[in-house]
Amino acid sequence: MSGVRPAGRRFPDGFLWGAATAAYQIEGAVTEDGRGPSIWDTFSHTPGKVAGGDTGDVAADHYHRVPQDVALMGDLGLQAYRFSVAWPRIQATGRGPANPLGLAFYDDLVDRLLQAGIKPVVTLYHWDLPQALQDAGGWASRDTVHRYVDYAAIVAEALGDRVHLWTTFNEPWCSAYLGHGSGEHAPGIPDPALALASVHHLNLAHGLGGRAVRAVLGDDAPVSVTYNLQVHQAVSDDPADLAAARALDVVANEVFLGPVLEGAYPEEAFARTARFTDWSFVQDGDLADIRIPLDVLGLNYYNTSRVGARRAPVAADPEAPFVPTTAIGCEDVEWFEQPGPRTQMGWNVDPQGLTDLLLDLHRRFPDLPVMITENGAAFEDVAGPGGEVVDTARTAYLYDHLDAVGAAMDAGADVRGYLLWSLMDNFEWAWGYSRRFGIVRVDYDTQRRTVKDSGAWYRELIRTGRLPAVPTEPSSPDPLTVEA
Repeated sequence: MSGVRPAGRRFPDGFLWGAATAAYQIEGAVTEDGRGPSIWDTFSHTPGKVAGGDTGDVAADHYHRVPQDVALMGDLGLQAYRFSVAWPRIQATGRGPANPLGLAFYDDLVDRLLQAGIKPVVTLYHWDLPQALQDAGGWASRDTVHRYVDYAAIVAEALGDRVHLWTTFNEPWCSAYLGHGSGEHAPGIPDPALALASVHHLNLAHGLGGRAVRAVLGDDAPVSVTYNLQVHQAVSDDPADLAAARALDVVANEVFLGPVLEGAYPEEAFARTARFTDWSFVQDGDLADIRIPLDVLGLNYYNTSRVGARRAPVAADPEAPFVPTTAIGCEDVEWFEQPGPRTQMGWNVDPQGLTDLLLDLHRRFPDLPVMITENGAAFEDVAGPGGEVVDTARTAYLYDHLDAVGAAMDAGADVRGYLLWSLMDNFEWAWGYSRRFGIVRVDYDTQRRTVKDSGAWYRELIRTGRLPAVPTEPSSPDPLTVEA
């Protein structure tokens, strides 16, 4: 990702610039002011589940540093801030009356954001299910849907029309498939049947939860959902390889897009997963409840994958890449190494994939605006004596992906804004504190915040609406390059 990047394209007036975080990743204070345990508290405290034995107990200590952090957002010029509400802060067990101290925290945060001229973008669920609800079945249980609806109504009543956009869920693919397919995220249960039941109940909770928000605030309340749509690129034009990519699209993407935006699950999803479940958890009326009008579709984008048809049984070819258990029902698909640069996460860098995805969505849903709700990169930051970080590789990544967004807009895609991931370094789920995505460095020993070079670059972009130049030679390490 080295090379000259001169001052680039301009974005239209009204394009919304912001940054994003999630409650468990930054807040800390996990036992304070009536907060109950979440599945991520349990998971991170289970030996061997998180790198380094890290937990979110303290994280970036945002719970105690809201005034400082909002001032930092103002200094960066953010126009919007996407944050999530910790459900166990509002209802310690996921049911019953609201915890007034939990509501007061988010009420104060929203007021401070508005005073700073920053639009609050609220995510109601970013993976921190109250542990008591998991003990009762979690997202595999239909009762959790009803508990979520109650919770959504409580938060809508408390924060009211001060919220710029209500997002029901962040990346339900992760909650269903990483939580219940591979088991690498909380609650860590590798069970395909539970994963598929969770898919449906998350969809149903989105529809009923969005309806609950509008029942409190009125039919014009702006509602969204955020997906990390998987971009599967066929390894060749062979019909079998194209069919393999399509199969993954069905299981990963269409089980969300179909019911939420078109009112039906794809028949291929039922056929591919029949040996795991009969889908009897889909009840009469569910599909009508799931499909609600959206004001914008949130899109998180980081990487692409390269796939094809498996030509030999796994047992006959032990060196072949395995099919991840997130791809339930797609054991006939083979995964191939993506060539090109990679971030510290091991994810390939492919800005063109973002352009293609935006245009595919535009062709399919031309009347539905899109907002980039997460995009960013982890690199091995090297901090100077004062905490300064020259992270040219990250800045180049942001430049290239924003240029890709602009290219999609030039071709007709209706993209309303860009919320960078992440505002600050934080607890990176199963990777603990070993991965840093922030444009603000957090010294976890002192909790000192320092704007990285990428943050200064982003501040200038927001100020001018134009991609600033990126230095020719990176002063921080370039990402690992993987050959084809």
